[in-house]
Amino acid sequence: MVVITGASQGIGAAIAQAFARETRGVRLALVARNEKNLRRVAAACATLGADADAFVCDVADEASVATMSAAVKKRFRRVDVLVNNAGSFEGGSFSETTSAQFDRLIATNVRSVFLVTKAFLPDMIARRSGDIFNMSSIAGLQAYPSGVAYCAAKFAVTGLSKGLREELKPHGVRVCCVHPGATFTPSWHEAGFPAERMMPAEDVARLFVDVYRLTRRTVVEEIVLRPQLGDI
Repeated sequence: MVVITGASQGIGAAIAQAFARETRGVRLALVARNEKNLRRVAAACATLGADADAFVCDVADEASVATMSAAVKKRFRRVDVLVNNAGSFEGGSFSETTSAQFDRLIATNVRSVFLVTKAFLPDMIARRSGDIFNMSSIAGLQAYPSGVAYCAAKFAVTGLSKGLREELKPHGVRVCCVHPGATFTPSWHEAGFPAERMMPAEDVARLFVDVYRLTRRTVVEEIVLRPQLGDI
């Protein structure tokens, strides 16, 4: 059973459909704030053979996560895979970035990973089995100007993933941190860059299924993906 946050569009929706397409009879808990888009993705996954359901949640809000996780456990009982994909981007130089923007980026990109993982991890530890995927970014490995707050958030996701991986080694739970470069998703549609310069979301999504299918004797700690022509 797979929980995917940020599943209403972009890479999250592509991950959901990749699992639905390639894992027979998979059960999917799709989590996001946009109920309309979330239900559209759930319906698409159902046509591919998945048992998919939508769970509306603000993953940066502790009470909302508690309600969502309780509903997911009631509906599906156990969680085998958690994909912490929810996130957001706001650009701007350090001097232009407001404290409110900084707080939003930390909440959406980092606090969400902390809260959702806390909600589902105890059951994985009890079973001594599970997979956690955390969505970082190239920005979580290499900083750049006019994105300091976003880089700080994604570096935090990278660090959280490394620490969590070390803690969970004795418990049979694998942690993989994913660092994609420019990927053609709705957030890029208005930017004016050609799709050919970016990776398809479907390519990024495919790796989650492939990594999950590896034997339990192997962990992919980090994955870096970049457009063939270089990041924009």
